[in-house]
This record gives sequence, C-alpha cells and structure tokens, in this order.
Amino acid sequence: MTAQQSSTAPVDPRPNGEDQFPAGAQVFVRDEVWLVRNSVRTEHDGAKVDVVGVSDFVRDQEAVFFTGLDTIELIDPRRTKLVRDESSNFRRSRLFLEAVLRKTALPQSERRLALADSFLLDSLPYQRRPAELALSGRNLRPRLLIADVVGLGKTLEIGLTLAELIRRGRGERILVVTPQHVLEQFQHELWTRFAIPLVRLDSVGIERIQREIPAGRNPFTYFKRVIVSIDTLKNTDQYKHHLERINWDAVVIDESHNLINRGSLRNQLAQILAPRTDALILASATPHNGDAKSFAELIGLLDPAAIRDPEHYRAEDIEHLFIRRTKISPEVREQMKGQWADRGPSQSVRCAATPAEEKIFEELAAVWLPGENGTSVSGVPLFPYTLLKSFLSSHAALKATVSARIKTLEKKDEPTATRAELAALRTLQELVEPLTEADSAKFAALVEQLKAIGVGPKSDARVVVFSERVQTLEWLRTVLPAALGFRGRAAEESTRVMHGGLSDEQQMQCVEDFGLADAPVRVLLTGDVASEGVNLHRQCHQLIHYDVPWSLIRIEQRNGRIDRYGQAHQPQFRALILTSEVEGAKDDTVVAERLLDREDQAHRALGTAEAVTGLYRAEAEEKSLIQDLLRGRTVDESLDAHRAEAEADAAMDDFLADFFGSVGDAGPGAENADPQNTEGKGAGTSAPGNAAVPRLFTSTAEFLDEALSEVFPDATTSLDLHRDIESGLLSFRPPTDLVHRLKALPLDYVREQRLRERLLVTFNRRLAEHSLKRARESSTSSWPEISLLTDLHPVVEWLTDKVLVRLGRQEALIITADVPEPTYLVQGVYSNALGRPTVVKWMGVTRGGTVEDDMVGLLRRSGVGPTMANPMRHSEPATALEAGIPGALAAAEQFLDRHRDAWDEPLRKPIDDYKARLGDWEQPTLAGERTKKSLASLADSLLTTGRPLMRVLAVLVPDPEAPARPPSTA
Repeated sequence: MTAQQSSTAPVDPRPNGEDQFPAGAQVFVRDEVWLVRNSVRTEHDGAKVDVVGVSDFVRDQEAVFFTGLDTIELIDPRRTKLVRDESSNFRRSRLFLEAVLRKTALPQSERRLALADSFLLDSLPYQRRPAELALSGRNLRPRLLIADVVGLGKTLEIGLTLAELIRRGRGERILVVTPQHVLEQFQHELWTRFAIPLVRLDSVGIERIQREIPAGRNPFTYFKRVIVSIDTLKNTDQYKHHLERINWDAVVIDESHNLINRGSLRNQLAQILAPRTDALILASATPHNGDAKSFAELIGLLDPAAIRDPEHYRAEDIEHLFIRRTKISPEVREQMKGQWADRGPSQSVRCAATPAEEKIFEELAAVWLPGENGTSVSGVPLFPYTLLKSFLSSHAALKATVSARIKTLEKKDEPTATRAELAALRTLQELVEPLTEADSAKFAALVEQLKAIGVGPKSDARVVVFSERVQTLEWLRTVLPAALGFRGRAAEESTRVMHGGLSDEQQMQCVEDFGLADAPVRVLLTGDVASEGVNLHRQCHQLIHYDVPWSLIRIEQRNGRIDRYGQAHQPQFRALILTSEVEGAKDDTVVAERLLDREDQAHRALGTAEAVTGLYRAEAEEKSLIQDLLRGRTVDESLDAHRAEAEADAAMDDFLADFFGSVGDAGPGAENADPQNTEGKGAGTSAPGNAAVPRLFTSTAEFLDEALSEVFPDATTSLDLHRDIESGLLSFRPPTDLVHRLKALPLDYVREQRLRERLLVTFNRRLAEHSLKRARESSTSSWPEISLLTDLHPVVEWLTDKVLVRLGRQEALIITADVPEPTYLVQGVYSNALGRPTVVKWMGVTRGGTVEDDMVGLLRRSGVGPTMANPMRHSEPATALEAGIPGALAAAEQFLDRHRDAWDEPLRKPIDDYKARLGDWEQPTLAGERTKKSLASLADSLLTTGRPLMRVLAVLVPDPEAPARPPSTA
C-alpha cells in the first residue's frame, strides 16, 4: 500500500495532549533519559510509566513515574538526530530495529495468536482456543470462563492466554488466585512451560515479603505478577484493603465455582477483583451449582450485561464468555490420539466383613438404620448415615464419630431426651474400641491390592489412596508401611498423608514429593482436598478408593487426578467394597458400588458424570442421596429421579442442557475456522494461521546470538559464557542488572538452581523438555536446571532492553542500502483512550513523500540482512538527511489518517455491537444504571482516539558508488 504525500505539517508527538508512551520509546524525566517498558492509565495520577535507565547516571535502573507527579517528556520525533552505523553488517541497526519490533505491543485488532508455537508444550489446537476466544473481540474485554472437564489442561490454556496478553501489552500486572494446595504446581507450570514468572504469596512468602518491603507498602504494587491462595486473600482484611487500591491487567481465579455463594468471603473477593481488572479468566470443571441464577452471577463477573434475565437464558446468550470440552469431544479425541490412554474400568474389590465388623453391621441395622417399619434411635435423621459412612471408611473413623457425638450429647441441657441415643452410642463404642487392622477386611484387601500392583521396598510403583476421613488416613499411615514390608526410615518415607488440616506449605510439599521419581514416597494417602486441581499423574497411574464418596462428581474428580493430559499409562481404578451377610445391612454394595458403575457409564458416554443427577455439586448430590435412602429409594432410583426433575425444569433446560451438550466443541479443524463465524457454541472466532508479527531476524535464537555479540563482545570473559554448539545450551554468569530482574522468578527455583551464580538456558525444546523430565525424576526438586528461552523469558527481555539503550537519546541510525533515494523508517501507532495500541504501522517514507507500510519487506528488498556489507560510505551528510525528517513524518501521518477508518473497522464493529446490546439492557436500579454507564464508557474508551504517535527509527540511504536506480513512483 503506497501514497504520494507532500505536506510538511508539524507532527505533535503527544496527540491531543494524550499521555502516550509506547514500549521501546525514550523519555526524559528528572534530567535523565529512560526507556519505556510499559505505560498504563491510572484513575488519579495520569499515566503510570514503567522505565529502565538509559543515561549514564541511571543506566539499567528500574523506575516508575506518573504524569500526574512528574513531567515526562516524550522525545519529539522531528528533532531526531541521525548517526552513522559503522558496525559490521549493520548489526547495530538490525538489532535496534528488531528490538523495537519486539517491544511494541501488538494492536488490539490482531486477533490471531503470536506465541502459541514457541512454548514447552505439545501443539494441540484445542488448547489454543480459549486464548483465541479471549482475543476474538466478541466480548468487550478478554474475559472468559474455561470450563473444560478435569484433565484437559486448563492450566496450559490459561498460560497460553496470559502469554498472548503479555505480547499485546495487556499482561504487565497479573494476579493468579488458586486453592492453596496447587499454588506451587500452578507457578511451576507457568514458569517451566511459558517463562511467565509469578511470585508466590503463600503463608511463608507473605512473611518474607513483609520483611523486605517498606512498612505499609502494598505488596501487590511491589510485585507485578503474583500468585496467591484464595484462602489467604479471603480471610485477611489487610489484603482486601490493598486489593481495593490496585488495578490489574489480568486476574486468573482457579476453581472459580467456589465464588458463587453470594455473601461468602470468596464471593466478596471476586466482587472486589472483577471490576479492577481488564482481563478476567475463571477456570473450573464444575462452574455451577445447578441454579441458573447462581451461574448467571458467575457470568456477571465476566460481563455484567451478558444476561438480561438471570433466571431465563440460553447457552448461546453467553457463548462468547465460556468454553467447555470433554475428553470425548471430537476435537479433543482426535488431537489426543496416542497421547492420552483411555482410562481402565473402575474395578470393585469386594471385601467380606470380618466377624468383628459384622457385629457393628448388626448394631447399625437393628438400632440406627432399621428397615421400613422401624425407627432410628437418633433424633437427627441424617446422623445414622454419618455413622454408616464413618464405619464404611474405617473403624478409626467410626471411633472418632462416636466419641464426638457422645461429647455433644453430654453437653445438652436435656440429657433425658438423648439417653437412649447415648446408650446406643456407648454400645457402638464398646464394639469398635478393640478393633485393630487385623479386624479390617478393607485393610487386608488394600495390602493385597498394593502388593499386586507392585508397591514395596524394592519397587518404584506408586499409588494414590483416597479416603474422606482424616482419621482413616492417619490410621493407615501408622499401619500400612510395615504391612507392605517397609522398615525403619524407609517405612516413614514410603507413605505420605495429605488432607485439609495441613498447612499450604505441607500440602504443596506432598504433591511435589509424589511427583518426583526419585523421591522415596510410594503411597500418597489423601483426602478430597486433592480431588480438585492437583496433578498426581506424573509418576502414578494407579488409584484406590479406600472409601467411596457418595457423589458422582467427587468420584470423577478423584479419578481425574491421574486420568489427565500428560498421563503416559492407562489409568487404573480400584474401589474397596465392604460387604456384609447381615440382613438389612447397608454395606458398600448398596451405594458405593452402584455409584462407581454409574460414574463409569457416564464418563464413557458423555465425557463427564456431572450432569447425571442435575444437581451439579458434590455436597448436594450426597445430601440428596441420603434423603432418598431415608425415603426408601435405591441409588439408581435417586439418580434417575433427580435427572428427570432437572430436565423438567424449564430454566435448567434453557442453559444447562446446552451447557452439557456440545458447547465449545467445534470439532476437528476448529483452529482454522472462519474468523467471522460465530455459530459454534463457545468456540470463539478462531482466525486462521498465526498473527502477522513483523520480524527482521529469522528466530529469537538468531537475535539473541547477535545481541550477545553486540552488547558483550567479550562475553566469554565478562559473562563467563559457555556454548555447547551440539546441544544448544548456553551457560553464563548473570550480571548485576540481570540478577536484579531474577527477583521476579519463583524464589525456590532461584535458590535451588543457584541462578544468581549461573544461568543455564537453551532454545532447544528437546533439551529443555529433557531437563524438566529429569527434574521430575529427582529426589530433591521439581525445578529444571535448564529453562527454555522464549520471547517472554527474562533473559530475552533483558538483552532486548540492552540493545535499545545502546542508542543515544533521540537518535536514529543511517543505513547504506539498495534504495534509489533516502527512505525514512517510521513507526506510527494509534491508541485508544486507555493508551493501548489499536493500529500499529511500520512504514518507509521516501524524501519525495512515497509511503509504504511494509517496513520489513522494504528492508529485505533493500538488502538489509546479516550478509550485507557495510561500505562505510554515505551519499550525503547527516544534517541534510535530518532536514527531511519533518516532511517524512507529515507524509506518514497523512497516510495513516487516510486509511485509519478502514484499519479501525474490525475493532469498531464488535464495540458497536456490544453498545447496541448494552442499549437494550434495562436496569431498574440506580446501581444497575451506573454499571450500564460504566460499561458504555469503557466501550467508548476502546476506540481509536486522537492522532498517531510517530517515531523515526532509521533512514536508508543509497550507496554513492552503486549504480543509480530510478526513484519509486508506486
């Protein structure tokens, strides 16, 4: 695209008085020159500009300035000083131009993914689609609910989405909120896979930070990207105070179904965060409780105007805000062929009750759970089933339940009313008190099953054993190792217990140790705290339900800990089923065995068991089932009846039936879908191919190699740099300014790998993957010693900044190239009212006013590349070339202005569509009207505003000794 221009109108570097400071630009503040890293608007202090020092006194120092507090002078492009590039092959110019290309955020109009193929993960298009949906423009902001069922890789999908936001300048400040037991797991995945560092603010991390930062300082301003436990945030008024005073580029909330209950601390936290972030990513495999209104509230966090009637809406009303697939969804199934083994059957292991256990069954059947014509000794209808479930777990759990109930009744003011129940409890207490592991049929079966699997002192086999009861877990820890043949220290190390009573540090350590191949742990005894979000599949494909939860959802969540993306072996499931010969005994064949069978059927037919009952919550499923058992219903009758009731509910049918249908399943080839197609439920608009990202260098590896040679010509000495040409490994001692940047990396990783002393990095994905695998096979740490260099890696960002600051204040380079006349390389950026780029153009402008908006193509046609020679001669003085800068800038701006509307159309249309929907959204309350006005204002702020920011990057001049070429007339 070209245009002929002749105007020499002046160019204002700050259009319409707007504070625009693009990444890579230089500014003058407090008598020093700084390089802009990022700039965002604030509510009260103008633009917040993150910078790094360029001039000698502040070189490499990081700082933050606000236009409301400081005078920040953006260097006037008309006063650009041109300097000769005398480097070999014009390396200095090529590096500078590449660095500017890399530092410039992609415009909002670029919907395609730019980085998806550069990370340490398999290329699976279904995992790209959440990021594509977030960037599709179908929603006002990048906001979505990732509702894929357990095991599909939601953390990876989140990582891809965050990476793309970072590349667009919309991910500088990130907050990730997770359950406490998956903090390190989430942090580990985002760093090792994507090179996105998160500072972990767990209980230990918070104490450390309070010692490091000034008193009263907001820790969320001290660190730009953090991960914190939802339990930490929701229970601390201090952090609520801090969160109310900060805005984020992106907030991620994992296991977001916990946010639904209005008035809860988690819900209050979500209500604080949602309006204070641009991007919001919610993740949950079970993001609903079966109530249309509650689910609408969750969606309202993403877009308050998405649902007009919270009790009556359909899936297509919100398809732009969520995505959901199961393992049997066609696109997932096709893409995962050979990479994720189908799960094995849920095997029931029947255990005939011992004589001592049969006596307890008799007592329960006769006194506590009599048949149709009998009554229970307990005045609390559900308590007998609490006793039964405790007993079906273990005699240790039953002991604890009986003792707790006796203490409760003894404290009551009316002991007469509870005398019969107390007597019955003491009878049970006498029956259960003498029991040991020798009296437990389940324990004998567990030992037999573990030995059959191969668990023992001379085997690496691992198993995760689930139980609902902490007392069962603790009892098993004391008796199981010896029964398996472990002795001494090996007995202590072989078995680990994890439950909600442990601290976050203890829970994370359990998960990490179980995932390390060389760690001595062989059996992980865990409660259902591990049934959500925890990866237990790295070294394990065997799972045993010591007791079975009375919920299909909970069974599926447990199984999903080992049946998940990345599992190398067929997942195997066993459940210990205690059986009884006592007439009327409600043993495990009555409930547990039927639930196992129904979960297995639903998983194979539907890909999930969550919709079987229509209750959508584990707690609701269990409570409803017990109530139905009291009414005389069987398990199958209960499950079928509740599903029928749910299907008869019109509100449910409106959205949950669609939600559990083929929502988000665009099928194979969805990654190449028409970007204008909006028919697929939850599929987003997947633009074909990758984003058009201009690059001068063929790869980041090539850029880094030349940048090192330019910035550190004596790197072998100054950095103690070592290269392994065969493997691609780079090893060097980080200088002080890079060490300072490493504070953003996970502290455990920095300390364990001694990164302040030496860094090991590579572009070789196979080597990085091998290092990650080797770390998992370690007995000490899961952090790999070698990290993969991506565009987001701190080392790449550090070198890019080093290249940029080597050019002086308000300078651009002169390059001798194969051009017929001097051609100015100009960057033009339109932005919206929030300071985010909406249109970015890289132009070549001739002295005669011809404009071409393909700078990279122009450079290549002009012979600018690694093999070009620098003739060290020039056609005219720099001062003569500088005289042409104002005219070139004016021609470039007029070219941009003429095409602005056409470039703006893809961005403007979805905003206009949203405003139209917003206009139809009637709000009866004053608060609702304020929300409506706020959203309308936000929509307007996303449109391009003002004049473009212009910048001269370099000038191409002809070689005076080369044959003359006619000027371009295109």
